Amino acid sequence: MQSKLHHRFSPIASMILLALLIAFPHLATLTGQDFYIGFASRLMIFALAATSLNLVLGFGGMVSLGHAAYFGAGAYTVGILMQHGVASAWISWPAAIAVAALLAAAIGAISLRTRGVYFIMITLAFAQMVYYVFISLRAYGGDDGLNLPARSATGFDLASDTAFYYVVLALLSLSIAFVHRLVNSRFGRVVQGIRENETRMEAIGYPVFRFKLVCFVIGGALAGLAGALIANQNMLVSPNLIHWTQSGTLMVMVILGGVGYLSGGVIGAVVMLLLEEVLSSYTTHWQLALGVVLLAVVLLLPRGLASLFGRRTRSTSKQGRQA
Repeated sequence: MQSKLHHRFSPIASMILLALLIAFPHLATLTGQDFYIGFASRLMIFALAATSLNLVLGFGGMVSLGHAAYFGAGAYTVGILMQHGVASAWISWPAAIAVAALLAAAIGAISLRTRGVYFIMITLAFAQMVYYVFISLRAYGGDDGLNLPARSATGFDLASDTAFYYVVLALLSLSIAFVHRLVNSRFGRVVQGIRENETRMEAIGYPVFRFKLVCFVIGGALAGLAGALIANQNMLVSPNLIHWTQSGTLMVMVILGGVGYLSGGVIGAVVMLLLEEVLSSYTTHWQLALGVVLLAVVLLLPRGLASLFGRRTRSTSKQGRQA
């Protein structure tokens, strides 16, 4: 019998989904819907950002309202390096991850000494400090943001939306595989144990602060990677990427998809951005309609959309035992 702290993906469903995603650009080109290749890349980038927050919030139990700081820091690292002539993705993307990780380590080292609403407020305060630092940097665009002359150089042509799509797909797949291995490792189970009962884990001798800080830094590093990708996707780095509303959007994505589910961040990001796209095509008051949909999902599925699959799995298992 597996622990309830063990999280697994269906290998068959994962392979089918991956095959569909690989085939998507070809199908979009054949049907004359090339626009959706870039849109799909945006979905996957936000899926990665939401997954990084889900690692901190869903598995670590740390309700951070400043996650956009790492997302924006990754984006600005790519933009600033490119302005200084460093266009190589092999340098700027790891640098974006490192800068976001260092920022998360600095913020986490202070924030994690608090709990509850104080932790939420201090992460929000740090993120807003980072936001005001970047809008005051006139040399890097200030309020207007920073335009990128081209996408990062990787040795092959990323100017093509299709090539960029496959790079984003590969990085998202690797990141989710990494998170899957991480949460099912001894480290991941200790972090989940701390989420369930921090006092008990501390009493039996685990260095709770250290485990939470490492989890916090890994989440920040993954958000930095997502930031590097969104900078290349938009060809623009804007302070809006760091604003607290961006942190709130990522949190809504995780709650919508399912807090503590491996697929929660991906499902939440995809559903929310698709709803925005569809509803905005029908009405200028799409945010009201989106709010109604989100309210309905939260009331009917308080554990998020991913819990639908969990319930189905448990129901199937129960039927199997009864048979």
